[in-house]
Amino acid sequence: MLSDLGSRALRFPTDHLGKKNSMKITDIRAVYPSYRQPLGGWRPHLWQIVVRVETDAGVGGYGYGGGGVAAVEVVNRHLRELLDESCDSPADIERLWDKLYTASIPYGRGGIAIMALSGIDIALWDLLGRAERQPVYALLGGTSAPRIRGYASGDDAAWFAEKGFTAHKIGFGGPQGASALERAAAAAEESRRHLGADALLMFDCYMAWDAAATRAMARTLAPYDVYWFEDVLTPDDLNGLAALRPQIKPIQLAGGEHDFTHYRFAEIAKAGALDIWQPDVTWCGGVTATRRIIEQAQEAGATVVLHRGGEPWGLHVIAGTACEELGELVLGNRHRTQEELWLDAPQPVDGYLTPTDAPGFGLRLNEALLD
Repeated sequence: MLSDLGSRALRFPTDHLGKKNSMKITDIRAVYPSYRQPLGGWRPHLWQIVVRVETDAGVGGYGYGGGGVAAVEVVNRHLRELLDESCDSPADIERLWDKLYTASIPYGRGGIAIMALSGIDIALWDLLGRAERQPVYALLGGTSAPRIRGYASGDDAAWFAEKGFTAHKIGFGGPQGASALERAAAAAEESRRHLGADALLMFDCYMAWDAAATRAMARTLAPYDVYWFEDVLTPDDLNGLAALRPQIKPIQLAGGEHDFTHYRFAEIAKAGALDIWQPDVTWCGGVTATRRIIEQAQEAGATVVLHRGGEPWGLHVIAGTACEELGELVLGNRHRTQEELWLDAPQPVDGYLTPTDAPGFGLRLNEALLD
């Protein structure tokens, strides 16, 4: 079982002169939690894994990655063997990221290997924040914890309005055709009725549309002032996405949750495929890769809105970088049951989220889900 960090003293070791000593990694382990959510829920908790890093300083950190039990094997049977090194600064974390990425190239460069690396990277940032007694956003250059506008993903506009949200993303995949256009318009009408004309409204079709369906949706939904369409084609069709962008204006084309590392986003930039880039911090390579992606977006003139950015890791990246201050919470609807894996995570207040100023990401792990 992974130990709970909540009861441990948050300290950085010093010698008798008060000078910082080097902090050496002694172990990294990953585990797949015992989620209770049924398989019928479709990808329970997105198959997220927990990673813990230990050091000889008595300070540890937690990370969150993707890839399920396969990613656990990547961490525990390969990458952990390469981390018998010091980790005392953001530069050290970047160096370790490059080392692990290079070592996993023969079977990685994306997918499960990078999802595993994401969990390790996030754990190292949490470790460094705890050791330095600073929130991660401060390590990234942020000076304060801003109120970040949240947007609710799901199908319960009335509930989202009750909770104070002023931004809503509608999940809308499935078969296309005339009936789909009518249903999309009805969903947009419902959202506008509850959240108002000034709320942000987005559609996520999860790769279920083709170019023709996307153009038809843009015409049908024009009266509803939609901010973006997300994942309309597969992420491999960069040329198709680039061609589609000007055809649906003023609606923005968004995507990127299925893309990995700054190397892939360089290809997106070159193709001009997306208006809005949506890397997922726990999948794309962690905080380190996300920071590099944000720098690329600035150069390319693209906007970054993190996928699931309302989670703690996303909030700290938003607060510490030039990322758009908009954080997604995947809420579903008021009847959905939640399993709280991370305790003390920021909760929305009147539709806004504020990252904690506690050391690291400021979280405790719910050990009941590790049994």
